[in-house]
Amino acid sequence: MTSSFLLAVLPPPQLAARIGRFRVAHHLKDAAAVPHITVKARSGLSPDLEWQARLQEVVARHAPVPMSIGGPRLFSNGTALYLEASSPAAVRLHLALLEALQVRESGTRFFGYEGPGLNLHLSLALKRRGVDLPEVLTAAQTEFADLEREPLRFTGQTITLMRKPGPGGFYAPLQEWPLLA
Repeated sequence: MTSSFLLAVLPPPQLAARIGRFRVAHHLKDAAAVPHITVKARSGLSPDLEWQARLQEVVARHAPVPMSIGGPRLFSNGTALYLEASSPAAVRLHLALLEALQVRESGTRFFGYEGPGLNLHLSLALKRRGVDLPEVLTAAQTEFADLEREPLRFTGQTITLMRKPGPGGFYAPLQEWPLLA
């Protein structure tokens, strides 16, 4: 099976470690093993990486991305438990990345959730057999109550190219692309 790729902002190391401890405590093993906030999902990012240089140029022209990470939520369709993320700048970057892919690849199809209404999020757990997401949500509401009260604010200075080797794997950092300094 072929690899898939995405582009993301990584959270501060302290939050990533905290999420990692939460995932271990709740036996969560899925593609969200490395905490990240996706700014470009895998659609349109072919395994041959022909898009890489073009998207690196877009990233290099974009200012750093202020982010806010809030409390836990469950997608209404029940597919994932996540920490709420907010960043108008990240959505603008997302739109610029989509535009760069469309200019080159007319007819490129993107996921329905991509576009101006992108719901930024930091996944804690994905729906899997044996994982009761509403139950894990209750635990996450306790663990991350501080983020509900006062969201964590940080500025992403880089965009991370992440790769998943195939089904059953998880997205892992491959390269860091600096945003405009």
